[in-house]
Order: sequence, then C-alpha cells, then structure tokens
Amino acid sequence: MEDVIRTVKVKLDVPDKRCDDLHQTKDQFLHCANTTTAWAWNYPEDYCVTSKQKAENALYERLRDETELTANLVQKGIRRAIEATKSGVARLKKGDNTSQPHFDAWSVVYDKRSATFYRDHVSLSTVNGRVECDYVIPENPEGTPIGEYLLNEDYEFRMSTLQYDRHSEAFYLHARMRRTTDEQESSTTSPNSKHRTVLGVDLNVDGSLAVTSTGAFIGNADEMNHRRREFEKTRGSMQQAGTRSAHLSIQSMNDREHRWMQDELHRASNQILDEARNHECTHIAFENLTGIRKRMAGAKRFHAWAFRRLYQYTEYKAEMFDIEVEQVNPAYTSQRCSSCGFTHENNRRSKHQFVCQKCEYKLNADYNASKNVARKLLKKLHSGQKSLSGGALCQCALTSGTLNLNGDFHASVDSTAEGESTDKPTTSVVGH
Repeated sequence: MEDVIRTVKVKLDVPDKRCDDLHQTKDQFLHCANTTTAWAWNYPEDYCVTSKQKAENALYERLRDETELTANLVQKGIRRAIEATKSGVARLKKGDNTSQPHFDAWSVVYDKRSATFYRDHVSLSTVNGRVECDYVIPENPEGTPIGEYLLNEDYEFRMSTLQYDRHSEAFYLHARMRRTTDEQESSTTSPNSKHRTVLGVDLNVDGSLAVTSTGAFIGNADEMNHRRREFEKTRGSMQQAGTRSAHLSIQSMNDREHRWMQDELHRASNQILDEARNHECTHIAFENLTGIRKRMAGAKRFHAWAFRRLYQYTEYKAEMFDIEVEQVNPAYTSQRCSSCGFTHENNRRSKHQFVCQKCEYKLNADYNASKNVARKLLKKLHSGQKSLSGGALCQCALTSGTLNLNGDFHASVDSTAEGESTDKPTTSVVGH
C-alpha cells in the first residue's frame, strides 16, 4: 500500500462581499500562530515548548476568546506555530543561527473540519460564517493537474492551504490530494464504506454534567452550581465593601473560579474521549447548543458557557485521535423511547426517570436521551447509503455493545447478558 500525494493550485471565484471575511480570517489565523510562537520560543533564557498538547492547553481558550475563528482554525494556528518552533529548535541543536518564528505571509490552513471540499467548489469557514467559492476550472482540464487530480474521483481531499496573490488580487486554494494505490484500502476509505460508531452525549444543568450512550455519567453539575453560588455570594459581600483591596480580591477570586471551571471541563472532556476511544468510536454527537438557554429548563448563561467550552475542548482533543465531533438537532431526544421509538412528553416521568408509555422500557432519562442523540447523528451518516442493510457499518455505542438503525443489537465480547436488557446503567451508577 502506497499513498500518492499531489498538490493542485486552483483559483477561487470568491463573492465580492465575502473577500474581506477571508482577509480577516487570515489576520486572526496569523494572530494565533504568532501568539503561540511568542509563548513557546524561550531561547536562550529557557527551553522552547515543542509540545502541541501543552500549547493547546495553555493558549486555546485565550485565542478562542481573542478571535472569531472556529475551534479547528485556532487549533491549526497553534499547531503551525509549534511545528515552526520544532524546526527552529532542530536548527539550534545543529549550531545554526535562528530566531523566533514569525508569520506574515498570507495563508490559512484548512482541513475537512473547517472546510467542505467538492469537485467544483469549496465551503470555507471564516470569521463571519461559511463562504462558498467556485473553482475556476479551464474549459478543457484534461491533462492538467486540475483534471488529473482535483476532478479525479480516485483522489480525496486532504489538508489544504488558502493563499492570496496581492498582484492579481485573487484567492487560490492549494488543494492537497491523496490516492491510495492499494485498491482494497482505497475502497475501505471511501466515504460510503467507512465503519462508523457514534457516541452520544447528553448535557445537563443538574445531576451529571454529561451522560454518554455507553452509560458513563460524567462530571457533577450540582457541584458546579454550588461552587458558582458560593463564589457569587462571596463576591457580593466584597462588592459592598467597595475598597480597592476588595476589588483586587474579587479579581483574584474570578481567576480562581475560572481555573477551577476549566479544570473540571477539561477533566469531563477527557472522560468523554476515553469512552469514545474505549468503544472504538469514530464520531461523538452533542446536541446543538444554539438557543440552549431557552430550550433547557433551568439553563443560565453560566451553563451555556460551560456547555460550549466542554464541546470545544472535546472537539479539539478528538482531532488527535481522528474522531469527529458534531452537533445534532436535540428535538424530542428527551421524549423518544430509545428502545421502540415511541415519542411522547409523558414518557419522561421526572428529571431522571424515563418510562415508555408504549413498551414500558425503563431507564435513566439522561441515558435515554444520549442514545437518541447518537441515533440522530447515525441517521445523518447513514443517509448516503443505498439501504439500511447495505454499505458501511453504522452503529451507536452502548453500554454493553452496539445497536444499528435496523435495531440489531450486538453484545460486546465481555458482555455477560444478552440483548437490550444489558443496555442499562447499573443502579450503583445511576441511583434509584
């Protein structure tokens, strides 16, 4: 098996009104890269940081706040800087003179998360939403790189770079294309033949912060709410004092609260990834967070912020393991029975108890919702196949095995029980 890699330069037809969005995206992308090199390059006083994970942990949240970039583009900017820092350190070890890397050339790195590549156009993420740009293709592309690689279905799009030519005032996509020469491997990597296993995640304002379709109850939303109220109570007392000392103490307390929340959310995102990796998941499904304060009873600005951060942390960490993280429409996920599909508002007896009015299936309500979240993404991934029984294997990851859209349950190797009856969190995990 051997990969054939080719890079094709293709001009983009960018809508006039969207050119500025691409320029601003470039400015903020370079800001991420240059901020990272300034943080990582400590020569000669100290060692330079060359760990992508350390850089992301230290800078990701700050750069997300400072820019309007998507999580993936922020991550790409950080990683570009760390790669340049590594090269600089390697030159220093050889005794060569070098200095802190600095980025000023017009370029933005896109992959399949920040761009959607088609044979005739591309959809690019910007600071102002997505912009769709047609390729400028010659009348007779046969024999050109565009015809041989860009328009050739045997080649798939990989990470690509957007550049701008100031002289011609034109945008160009340097599309990186890959073809696997082994026919069997090529067929297994096509979009319609990949095996897909989805982990669903349900988010909550009380009880467990997140519940997965594998029955993991992660984080403690009640503890977060309690700590938040305690911080607010103490801040209120200090604000009444009105002194400079009290103001400085409030600032210090805000920093402590923020760090504590970050640690809790990082810990929760790591646990979600552990579940996904342990069950060999290719995708993680979250409910769409847009308008969650209106949709979820009891949700406040604090909860919306925490949910967004948890999603972002999970998303950028998942990329290291080639796991995709997506959001789905949460409609009726709390009312639908994950066993028989019957949907009714009376199915949810209480905050934490779900009892289907049709089939009498009983389980934890949040766990039931997480399975429905997984199923929504599963249907989306499966939609491109000819039938439910053919094509790629698509399945939800559950506590005791996997379940596909046909309702076929496959117990895991170490499962001691059979069928859907094993697919329930234990009393010790869920509570009565």
